[in-house]
Amino acid sequence: VQLQASGGGLTQAGGSLTLSCTVSGFTLNRYAIGWFRQAPGKEREVVSCVTGSGASTYYSDSVKGRFTISRDLAKNTVYLQMNSLEVEDTAVYYCVTSYRETTIRGQGTEVTVSS
Repeated sequence: VQLQASGGGLTQAGGSLTLSCTVSGFTLNRYAIGWFRQAPGKEREVVSCVTGSGASTYYSDSVKGRFTISRDLAKNTVYLQMNSLEVEDTAVYYCVTSYRETTIRGQGTEVTVSS
């Protein structure tokens, strides 16, 4: 079971980035996937997640209305579309799942938003 995040980079405030989380070893339609971020000196924050059925999504207040989580089951990939990026969105972003009661996290992808 693996999760691989990608798509981070450097952008200016107001810009957009799309993060991808490609999974292997399990199917997305059975497990929820979440995105969380970790910025230096700040607490870890769960920014979004989607249930295995895809019927329910969650967004933290800090990203609601700007970020959108989606899935492509054929590609075993979960996306996090990030629009209207703010300097405060600068962090390392990770995708994570709970597989058989074990939390599995992919390597992070770094997002830097400049003013």
